[in-house]
Amino acid sequence: MARKYSKGASKKVKRAMHKRKRGTLKSGRSGKKVKSRKQAIAIGLSEARREGKKVPKKKKGRKKKS
Repeated sequence: MARKYSKGASKKVKRAMHKRKRGTLKSGRSGKKVKSRKQAIAIGLSEARREGKKVPKKKKGRKKKS
């Protein structure tokens, strides 16, 4: 079975997680420190996506019917 994420993408996520642990990972526009593990993963994946690595597309949220 083929890999879902490329090795380059996992390296980006690993780097983001290390930065988060050291307290040097910052979010995009606001520049606030990232404390959330999920947010660190998202940052790593978006960086990999920007570089053209093999990363599945973002899942779109579904709207509720009211």
